[in-house]
Amino acid sequence: MNTLKVGDKLPNFSLMDQNGLFHKSSDYIGKNLIIFFYPKANTPGCTSEVCNLRDNYEAITKKGYCLLGVSADKQISQMKFHQKYHLPFPLLADINKDLIKSFGVWGKKKFMGKQYEGIHRMTFIINDQGIISNVFKKVKTKEHSDQILEVI
Repeated sequence: MNTLKVGDKLPNFSLMDQNGLFHKSSDYIGKNLIIFFYPKANTPGCTSEVCNLRDNYEAITKKGYCLLGVSADKQISQMKFHQKYHLPFPLLADINKDLIKSFGVWGKKKFMGKQYEGIHRMTFIINDQGIISNVFKKVKTKEHSDQILEVI
């Protein structure tokens, strides 16, 4: 896995969100951005993470940041997840894994002794110039907003 690091530039992207609206990297130039990658909608860890971010979304936006979630789930799965938990931020459907791979969060994982390829749960803070200023490789799903708020 070749994960992007502090100082790297935001990769170009154009992805559909849960409502069928496209989000492009160019939409976020001049804005502070947080992109979090999660393995799969409606799984326990991912649900804990998005609910924690939802509950602290106002504090994040008050600091001047936009928030985007990304997984390889289809748009319909993202929509159901978004609606079920009343999320105030977009969830992007990267079904071809283009953005996931360009950030370097796709790779080998282990679970219950089995090895497989999947999305590593990571978060990237990107400044208004499109440069990564912080990377969270060890996301605490139930406390992730605290991790973010400590550095923004």
